Amino acid sequence: MNTLTPNDYTLLLSVLLIPLLGYVVQIFVGRSLPRKGDWMLVGSMFVVMCITVYMFFVHAMGHTGSGPFWNESARTPGGPVFRWLYNTSNVPGDQNLIAGLLYDGLAASMLMVVGVVSFLVHLFSSAYMHGDRRYHIFFANISLFTFAMLGLILSDNILFLFVFWELMGFMSYLLIGHFAHDPDSPRITHAAAACKKAFLTTRVGDTCLFFGMAMFYFLLPREYNQLLEQGLIEGERALSSFRFADLWTMGGQIVEANHGDYPMWMTVAGLFTFGGTVGKSAQFPLHIWLPDAMEGPTPVSAMIHAATMVAAGVFLLGRMFPMMSPEVLQVVIAVGAFTALFAATIGCTVNDIKGVLAYSTISQLGFMVAAIGTGGLGLVAGLFHMVTHAFFKACLFLSAGSVIHGCHHEQNMQKMGGLRKKMPLTFLCMLICTLAIAGMPLFSGYYSKDRIIASVIDSTLTQWRGGNVFALVALPLAAMLTTFYMFRLIFLTFFGEPRDHHLHEHAHESPWPMTGALLGLASLGLFGGHFWLAGDPLSINGTWFTNLVEWQNMYVTSRGGSLDLTQMNMVAVGEHAEKTGHIWAIGVSMTVLALGFFAALWIYGLKKLDPARITGKLGLVYEAVRDKYYIDEVVNATVVRGTMGLAKGQTWIDENIVDGTVLGVGRLGRGLGTLCAWIDKHIVDGAVNWLANTTQALGSVVRLLQTGRIQQYISFAVGGALLLAAFHILT
Repeated sequence: MNTLTPNDYTLLLSVLLIPLLGYVVQIFVGRSLPRKGDWMLVGSMFVVMCITVYMFFVHAMGHTGSGPFWNESARTPGGPVFRWLYNTSNVPGDQNLIAGLLYDGLAASMLMVVGVVSFLVHLFSSAYMHGDRRYHIFFANISLFTFAMLGLILSDNILFLFVFWELMGFMSYLLIGHFAHDPDSPRITHAAAACKKAFLTTRVGDTCLFFGMAMFYFLLPREYNQLLEQGLIEGERALSSFRFADLWTMGGQIVEANHGDYPMWMTVAGLFTFGGTVGKSAQFPLHIWLPDAMEGPTPVSAMIHAATMVAAGVFLLGRMFPMMSPEVLQVVIAVGAFTALFAATIGCTVNDIKGVLAYSTISQLGFMVAAIGTGGLGLVAGLFHMVTHAFFKACLFLSAGSVIHGCHHEQNMQKMGGLRKKMPLTFLCMLICTLAIAGMPLFSGYYSKDRIIASVIDSTLTQWRGGNVFALVALPLAAMLTTFYMFRLIFLTFFGEPRDHHLHEHAHESPWPMTGALLGLASLGLFGGHFWLAGDPLSINGTWFTNLVEWQNMYVTSRGGSLDLTQMNMVAVGEHAEKTGHIWAIGVSMTVLALGFFAALWIYGLKKLDPARITGKLGLVYEAVRDKYYIDEVVNATVVRGTMGLAKGQTWIDENIVDGTVLGVGRLGRGLGTLCAWIDKHIVDGAVNWLANTTQALGSVVRLLQTGRIQQYISFAVGGALLLAAFHILT
């Protein structure tokens, strides 16, 4: 139900265009502005943050309408609309591409997250990146990235979502490779390799998304119209459309006409679409790009690889959730749960402070993906974890950046220790967000992660399927390991005796723009989940976030081993089953939290057990985990070397066969030309020249007879006559 006015849409449009305008100004004149233009972009992002927060609290949380919170500018008189390849002929079959702004609960939540996090990252960067040779370029690129993410969130159709999706990937490539353009950077080659790896790996997922999008666009209306002709559904003939609302409407009626069964092609299209999530949200096996992406500046890691871009894959999964068949959702659960556990085990062995957070991000994204795959309660819990995770993970990355800045760009935790007294504000912020990601009660992560585990328990109780059972085992283990490696990071970095005294002596707290940003994000890490308390703490029914993510046309919820589709609002899971799941989830969450914390405290805090002793006993298992299960080596040995081998083979074919053929034809042509030149010179020209020379010689002889003397002519005539007479007499 549209509740926004044209003026409200103008505010949303300004949110989208302000970062773009800032990029244009910065890229052309930023170098000439005071402080290279950083104040302009920080100020513009402050305006964006204020607008997004205002729109969220006034319109989204303040929504009191009878229907779901759903606003499309293309369906609002006077609302901003972009008409692309548009005509007014009204001829049946004409395809008009009309794009507008979609502001529903999911968009409102993510728009606020991006606005707040982006402003604080810009503020942090103004101090962290100070003195960088490409300072103005960095701010221009991160502003354009923000524009792309905001555009993705506000898109009311999957085509424009894909356009912004690709722009976001390209800006990620530029930002990861920021130091690749600095000849003085000691990691120039690493940054260049990392940005290329990220770009190429995510292109695999993007290609899958493109195929899925194309299948829905072309096949959905065809299937719909066939059922319409058969009389199985009622309505008017449908045209191809990219609008989410149209996709959901047609998809819902097709599944309903098939008695709840999804056509096979919808399952295939759903798998392709999920491939986009796997690539962008760094799920196994396309996770390999994200740890390498830590070569970019730390604010980039916080902005792109923790709070926004990697969450775009989860956002896409939420947007396209109604189109996912039960088979696709089982794949979603399995991939998400496996990724969560897989990445958490690696995080326990990494010593690079940003590397730990990179694998933590992969693991937490796995939590979100697995939760969404369970449907019902899990859908809401997964999307809410996307919101809370953005706050505390951005704070953790920026806190790591503050540590790196204070320790003169040292990232190895084994060389740190005892920094809590040197960097008290950084320590406080990192501790708060560590408690949040661990799921400590009253911190933001508790409210979302607890409900993820509850959703897995509930879905397993209602439908005993392979993906659900695996997630029931994998996610609690991953949660325990999350607590372990995060407190390992805290103890190694901030507690104990300094392991590098020179490093410790020169360590210092970061300047106020950095600590101010940390405090802002830490407060959200602490209080950002309290919105759940708007309803029963043991129930998802009635909470504001549930109402915000109601689907306009259809929803999917687990029941009896199948997926049922109904019109309009999301119906919650049975109250008794839901509370049972939550009670069990609280017990499981607190148990794994305690086990993970005390294990880290015993080994790294109190030092009662030597880590080397544990790793020595684990032997090859530890080495495999430390080396990331040799996935990079396998990829290099198969995909990279295979691709390079194929490229070398193609180069050989090009040089020896293609070029050889072309050069051979050229040489043959040259030889034929040489032969033709010889024939022309010696035969054709020779014959012509011989005839000319002969004629000239004869002319010279005849010319001797032409003396101009009459006596000589008479003598020649008499002589000739005598010769003729003699010849006649003799014959």
